[in-house]
Amino acid sequence: MEAGTILLPLYNFSPKNLFNYNPKPPIFPRFIKASSSNSSQSENVFIGLKPKRNRVAEWVAQNDDVARSLPIYVGGFSLLAVLVNRAVSGIAPVADASSSQSRADLLALGLAVTNILSGLVWLSIRPKTISKVDPKGTECCWIAPHLPAPVISEVQWFWQSLSVVTCCRSLIIIYEGICILQIGVAAKSSTNDEVETVDAAKFVQGGLYGGLMRSGTQSYLANLSLYPGKSELPFLPPNTQAVILQPLGDKGVAIIGGDTIRGFTTADQTWISLIGDKLDATLTKSLSRTP
Repeated sequence: MEAGTILLPLYNFSPKNLFNYNPKPPIFPRFIKASSSNSSQSENVFIGLKPKRNRVAEWVAQNDDVARSLPIYVGGFSLLAVLVNRAVSGIAPVADASSSQSRADLLALGLAVTNILSGLVWLSIRPKTISKVDPKGTECCWIAPHLPAPVISEVQWFWQSLSVVTCCRSLIIIYEGICILQIGVAAKSSTNDEVETVDAAKFVQGGLYGGLMRSGTQSYLANLSLYPGKSELPFLPPNTQAVILQPLGDKGVAIIGGDTIRGFTTADQTWISLIGDKLDATLTKSLSRTP
């Protein structure tokens, strides 16, 4: 059922013909049309713009080896074509600088060799695939017994949110020089198969914590194996890939270990900063009242 059509006529007025107006046939170059249908087939159907497909990018993604070898084929064919043209054209095989054909052939040979070398470089250099790893350690869930119920609920929500939304597999919270939470996958102790406990006093004296407190901003170790500060985190699984150190005000830190190199996106880092501020407010409010 057509609901209606709104016609918008266009008239041109000027001060000269304001009182001597001689109407002309109206022109209707624009219209707005609204329609609705009671048919059950068109109910809850929205037709929008289709996303534009980049077929070249799709083909390259599906045929990566062929795309990387393509410059070699083009360069080899060009080189062969130049040699065949030189042989059948009747020009002397020795290059003569005074001949325009010789100069053109030398330029074509240089371009062909450049294509071949580019293809060889494309084949030799490939992006390293980044995949998740299974942390080597022991599952643990330890919460300091002196924490009040609101704080326990808050830290549990903090852990569940991180483990579901991000690549977080380990979480340690140190507040006022005491470890109040160790949850997720933890490293095994060197003496036995139990969990490696967190030496909060030793960590607070280290360079990672000191630098974090001086800057007051989040620190992201995107590839933990490249940082010498990894030795200050013995309680994390040895194959932890990435770590975020989130300050909790000026009294603590949340250590978040991930299972993927550069696995925490920019949005994850911003979100972790926000919920870290929320956790800091809860800890400050609750623990300040604890005798």
